[in-house]
Amino acid sequence: MDRQTKEVAIGEIKGRFDRMTAAVFLDFKGMTVASVTKLRAEFRKAGIDYKVVKNTLVRQALKDAPYKSKLDSALVGMTGIAWSYEDPSAAAKIVKAFRKESGPAGEKLKVKAGLLDGQVLDGKTVEEQLATMPGKDELRSMLLATMQAPLQQFVALLQAPTQNFVYVLAAKERAAAE
Repeated sequence: MDRQTKEVAIGEIKGRFDRMTAAVFLDFKGMTVASVTKLRAEFRKAGIDYKVVKNTLVRQALKDAPYKSKLDSALVGMTGIAWSYEDPSAAAKIVKAFRKESGPAGEKLKVKAGLLDGQVLDGKTVEEQLATMPGKDELRSMLLATMQAPLQQFVALLQAPTQNFVYVLAAKERAAAE
């Protein structure tokens, strides 16, 4: 790889790290081409960029980042990086689901580390916490439900006098019928 090509690749990697909300560093050693292709397809469907990168290029792209030294242990051996731009937990959820569904092929996929808001997470934390975090749509629905609850209670309070009046009339009607 000549110098100009390396500089372009470093710039591309740096740009992805600048735009991302989260990144997951993966070790795919021992996986078949078919299972890696299936994993890439899952990432693509979710809008996640996945790329196999040279560790030296990642180190060069992150040379000014404050968390660079914490990632040195993850940048060993074969490294694939999944960048999430919208939902921080999307890549971790896909990796967790892939490992669960793919059996022996999924067991070979290892999470080296994760990166979330400038914080480096170890592989175990990525799988246990980041992958179980609610997604963007789930958070929106929770927020909407929280915002609607007081209004629903208010409507119920407004209906209560009318409802009670109907109960009184029904009781009076039953009393008159007896």
